[in-house]
Amino acid sequence: MNSLPLDRALLWLAALLYLAGFATGCVTLVQSRQSPGSRLVLNFLLATGLLLQTVGLHIRGMAVGGCPLGNKFEIIQFVAWSGIVLYFVVGPAFRVSLLGLFTAGYAASLAFLSLIIPAWDATRGEHLFGKNPWIELHAALAVFSYGAFGLLALTSIMHLLQNWSLKHKRLNNLFWFLPSVVQLDQINFRLLLAGETLLTVSLAVGAAWWLRDIASVNGPKLAATITVWLAYGIALGLRWRHRLVSARFAWVCLVMFALALLALGTLNTSRPHEVILTPDR
Repeated sequence: MNSLPLDRALLWLAALLYLAGFATGCVTLVQSRQSPGSRLVLNFLLATGLLLQTVGLHIRGMAVGGCPLGNKFEIIQFVAWSGIVLYFVVGPAFRVSLLGLFTAGYAASLAFLSLIIPAWDATRGEHLFGKNPWIELHAALAVFSYGAFGLLALTSIMHLLQNWSLKHKRLNNLFWFLPSVVQLDQINFRLLLAGETLLTVSLAVGAAWWLRDIASVNGPKLAATITVWLAYGIALGLRWRHRLVSARFAWVCLVMFALALLALGTLNTSRPHEVILTPDR
């Protein structure tokens, strides 16, 4: 095709809007003018980007007859999309003024990374889940849980920055806009619980079907998902028993998300019966 496909054009625009939101938030932070108006502009940019990204992913989903999770490009886009969705769902409840700024930078980074690597979108699967709604729900929930884990990584970074500011007595603009380390530790715990719950439901839905058809189980995908689930589950248990708190808890959550992103590479392994399409087919 000589022109940019509509779905990718919309995803590029969404990424640019996320980047614009991040730039706007940075300017506001530097100028120390955090206000309802500035947050409104940031949220408008993120909401518009989310709308365009949703339409772009919907177009791809219609083309392949299912949730667009057929290659690494679509999976990374879906992770970025779920992070923005969860920001609008849980952001107001946590009342973290800088969460929008961090989420914008996170979504823009993932979106641009997926867009600038053509190999990630070279082929994609059609009817990836064999028209099975339960397996499709399992996959969507598993990847959506990464949205919660992504926000957890962002609030963990906030915790570490706040902790560093206190230790080194660098009480700058960032310090005053961030919640206390105690509040951030509680937020991290809630996000970890939300992400682990989503992933648990995902595995339960998948298991209900796999027990009927063991041959349909994809070993690498299942092993990667269970590993991520166990790692976050252990961290949740240690946090619940107050054996992993504060900065150590934040570091663990940050490192685990980096490793979980690496595990996503196994989630786009094609099955033998899948129809493989080029993006412009």
